[in-house]
Amino acid sequence: MTTQEPWRNPRPSPNWSELRAKTPTPRWLALFWAWWPAIAWAGFIFVMSTDAFSSQHTAPFFGTILRWMRPGIAPDQFEFIHHLIRKCAHFTEYFVFFVLLYRAMRAGRSGWRWTWAFTAWLIAAVYSASDEFHQMFVSSRGASVYDSLLDSTAAFVALVVLWLWFRRRSKTDDRPAA
Repeated sequence: MTTQEPWRNPRPSPNWSELRAKTPTPRWLALFWAWWPAIAWAGFIFVMSTDAFSSQHTAPFFGTILRWMRPGIAPDQFEFIHHLIRKCAHFTEYFVFFVLLYRAMRAGRSGWRWTWAFTAWLIAAVYSASDEFHQMFVSSRGASVYDSLLDSTAAFVALVVLWLWFRRRSKTDDRPAA
């Protein structure tokens, strides 16, 4: 600054990180950012429970792929593999759903809390039961207690995996710097 320009501010304009640090995020926006992936995934699960993804509609798709990979596949082998693919899809859907629910329960906070984990698991288990209830009203689908149990088990496996991951992460964070 020169003596001829006393109106100039000697401090440069703040950078983006300074502005973000000084500007509080509204609570509703933080909750929205925390919950939208879990809500979107719940919508994805709901769509996967419709007639379009029933066994009758997925069999031709997987049949084409499996017959291309192994042309002489027997019908009973195909049925077993198709059943296995569908059950793995159940497991994967609810494993991911639990991870997203736990992320939402944390809402930007750090660490592991059993209350967050059990709440996320309970939400996943209740949603699984409601999903099977929804399938009762879809003509090409059927409700199954075993599917709901598989979904809840997948969420529980995700709970254990996340707990182990957080536990291992906290042990590496506690190590002294070399």
